[in-house]
Amino acid sequence: MSIIDAIIVAIVEGLTEFLPVSSTGHMIIASTLLGIHKEEFTKLFEVAIQLGAIMAVVVLYWKKFTDFKSWMFYVKLAAAVLPALVLGYLFSDQVDAMLESPLTVAISLLVGGFVLVFIDRAFKRPEINREEEISFPKAIVIGIWQCLAMIPGVSRSASSIIGGMQQKLTRNLAAEFSFFLAVPTMAAATGYSLVLKDWESTPGVAQKGYELLLSSSENMTAFIVGNIVAFVVALLAIKFFIGFLQKHGFKWFGYYRIIAGVLLLVLFLTGIVKS
Repeated sequence: MSIIDAIIVAIVEGLTEFLPVSSTGHMIIASTLLGIHKEEFTKLFEVAIQLGAIMAVVVLYWKKFTDFKSWMFYVKLAAAVLPALVLGYLFSDQVDAMLESPLTVAISLLVGGFVLVFIDRAFKRPEINREEEISFPKAIVIGIWQCLAMIPGVSRSASSIIGGMQQKLTRNLAAEFSFFLAVPTMAAATGYSLVLKDWESTPGVAQKGYELLLSSSENMTAFIVGNIVAFVVALLAIKFFIGFLQKHGFKWFGYYRIIAGVLLLVLFLTGIVKS
């Protein structure tokens, strides 16, 4: 992976991680078009640069994350992230297999797009507009919804936001809780990929993620630059998303997903993008 490749993929991650359009799906598309999607380091990189996006949330919501008096906030996040941790561990191999399928991404983008077009009409009467009002059971249900994002193209942000709205949260609060939930979810996924997961950059030779990172200066440089770029771009994307959401709702993201899904299907069917 070149530095240019790393910057492009990191920009895609920062732009899409917190929008309901699927960062994983977009990174798969980007790395496929760049011709690096089969590389083992690319797969690790696409997870590892989530660290930059995580820090963007922590910086923007610093007061919330450092208000240790509100301990129930952390309990809710722990409860909400638990379903993803359990299912992610149990079905790790199946998820990895789906990550290599542009067709899965295209279908997920399309289906999710139609859902977002109508989501504002489906949940017209929200009752909860403050994080303190989110109950323990509601947090767990939102966490279960988030598990749908294990299917590439679904979008962690979209699934958790829809789960929040289904639990009577306002769309702005559902989006913010999705941001909060991203921190432990993505931190766990990144930690697993760097410390516990085995990667085969050389056939028959397994390496932990951190060993693969440290195996070359190029990998380390890509990792550092990628996280910095993802952090800066994610900061801007989050601010844009909240403002856009207040004015326009989710339908435009739905239209975008439908167009992106159709284009990816065309690229796949014509052989330009291959699985």
